[in-house]
Order: sequence, then structure tokens, then C-alpha cells
Amino acid sequence: MLADLLLSPFLDYAFMRRALVGSIALAISGAPLGVFLVLRRMSLAGDALSHAILPGAALGYLVAGLSLPAMTIGGLAAGLLVALAAGAAARFTALREDASLAAFYLVSLALGVTLVSMKGSNVDLLHVLFGSALALDDGAMLLLAGVATLTLFALAIFFRALALDTLDPLFLRCASPLGEAIPFLFLSLVVLNLVAGFHALGTLMAVGIIMLPAAAARLWTRDLSVTLPLAAALGALASYAGLVFSFSSGAPAGPAIILAAGVIYFFSLAFGRTGGLMRLRQPHRHLKG
Repeated sequence: MLADLLLSPFLDYAFMRRALVGSIALAISGAPLGVFLVLRRMSLAGDALSHAILPGAALGYLVAGLSLPAMTIGGLAAGLLVALAAGAAARFTALREDASLAAFYLVSLALGVTLVSMKGSNVDLLHVLFGSALALDDGAMLLLAGVATLTLFALAIFFRALALDTLDPLFLRCASPLGEAIPFLFLSLVVLNLVAGFHALGTLMAVGIIMLPAAAARLWTRDLSVTLPLAAALGALASYAGLVFSFSSGAPAGPAIILAAGVIYFFSLAFGRTGGLMRLRQPHRHLKG
């Protein structure tokens, strides 16, 4: 009975296997980026950027319908544009970056919903906002696999630079000519993963598979080299558990995956060995008799 619940959906149905592979690909590339967002205290920036891609995806939808290339290119362009515009506003005006991102994200969300509503139906709007993890086609699978491969290669090549830019950006700018380019590379990878994730989880849910496993992993270890793969593993576990729950209950797949990631986060919040509530309640070693 338990084996049927845990394995049969993926053995019997090709669309479930596609959803699992696609969501795991997104988790193993996006969750490590989420760790850097957590360490940089940019968690809400990830949420803002996930909404910022909506107008570009909506323009692609207006031009070509539910076309994977058109919506991907439009979302990528919009996300990068908002990231640059928010950074410029924070640099040349009195607003801080969080305020700039909040303003751009709210306008982007409203504009994107309006554009989709002008041409499409409520079903199309739900597809854009919440994705269609159970309806991934060959093009979407190739996109998710390509983005995951590119992201993992970039993390492997620029790991030291990304870590140093996170911990001591001024030193990196003085020590390396890549110092000025690393933040842009990082934001580009975040936007790229959000655009890929939007096809599976939608613009409202895609950031969840990036941030929740990363926050959970941070509660178990402080070693960055361990936190990154742990976040990816927790994201993959959430993808599997969410799809099993979706299949057995009839719940939408995207929200089910994010709910599973939320359960992992709250468990980590309670029992995480480096920052969980139970750990913090224990007396420190130097206070023990």
C-alpha cells in the first residue's frame, strides 16, 4: 500500500515522471542560489524578481500565445531590466534597494496580470501565475535541464568569487577585476532560474523552491560547502513529496510542492541543529556545570 502511494504515480504515468524530473532540476539549481540570497539578506529580492518577470512573459503571451520561447525571452528581459532599474534607482536616488524593488515588483505584477487578462482567459492567467508542473512538454524539460546545467557549471566555476562577494564584496572588488561583474552574474542566474521555474510553478510559486529549501538548509549547518548541496537535496525532497501529495489528494502540483517545502522549513525551524528553536533553548556548553 505504501509502495503504491510512493512509487506508482511515477511508474505508471509519464506526466508525473516529467513533473518530478523538471521540478528536481529546478530545485538543484535554484536552491543553492537561494542560499546566497539568504546570506546576502536579499530573500525578498528573490520574491520581487519572480514577480518582475511577469510583464515580459505576458508580452510574449500577447505576441505568440502560450509559446515557450516567446514567454521565456520576454520574462528574462523583464527580470533583468527590473533588477538593473531597481539597482540604478537605489544608487542615484534617496530610495534604498528594497523600496525600489518593492515598487517595481508591485507595478510589474499589476501590469503582467492586466496584459494577460486583455487577451487570455482565467485559465491562461492561472497558468502564468501558478504554472503547470503536470503538463511540462519537451521544450520546457529542455529549458529546465539547460538552466540547471548552466547554473551548476557557473556555481562550480565562480564559487569562490560568489562566496567572497557575499561575505566581503569590497575586498573582492579590490582584489579581482571580476568584482564588479559577479553581482550581475549572480542576479542573472537568479532571474534565469525564476524564468525557467515560472513554466513549472508559475510566477507566484517559482521563488518558493529557491528560498524555502535554502532557508531550511541554513538552519542545519553553517558550512557553505555543505549548505549548498543540502539545500538542493531538500528542494528535491520537497518536489517528490509535493507531487505525491498532489497525486493522492488532487491538489494543484505547484502549490503542493511549495507546501512540502514549507513543511521541511518549519521542521528545520523547530529542530535545526545550528539555528532551530530547540537548539537555541539548550544551554551553551560553557554554561553547563
